[in-house]
Amino acid sequence: MAENVQMAMLSHDGKLFSMWRRASEHKRDAALALLDQVGMKAQADRPCSELAYGDVKRVELAIAMANSPKLLLMDEPTAGMAPKERNSLMALTKDLVIQRGLAVLFTEHSMDVVFAYADRMIVLARGRLIAQGKPLEIRDHPKVQEVYFGSGKTFEKIAEKTAAVSAALGEAA
Repeated sequence: MAENVQMAMLSHDGKLFSMWRRASEHKRDAALALLDQVGMKAQADRPCSELAYGDVKRVELAIAMANSPKLLLMDEPTAGMAPKERNSLMALTKDLVIQRGLAVLFTEHSMDVVFAYADRMIVLARGRLIAQGKPLEIRDHPKVQEVYFGSGKTFEKIAEKTAAVSAALGEAA
């Protein structure tokens, strides 16, 4: 997997199609340092196909860091992960962001991750902005609650229909 990080470095350095040097020799120490930062240095010579899903996500993070970004874009970085793995990956991401002075924009459907790691949030409903602000402001925003948690009217209607059906069945018996 170190070579995956090295390939990202080759791309960043504009040497992706260079035929004068083996890719596996390009900045190996720097690739190992990145893998060390994400906790994967000990497995540097294993193929990615042998890694657990959470470990693959860590390698992907190292690959992204290989390009020395100023802004890190993450599309559902914790999708398919167990809660412990999600929090571990996001805590690692936050540490790297602080160490490197990066900005991060991430989309995520796991609300525990969003509220634990986002400094600011933008909430969309059907492609339209409905709220923006700090996590506590968003949590308490009436439009966000209505759109994402419902108004309760749907459940009231279901309860009314259930009661009506039960009453009708009770009368028929």
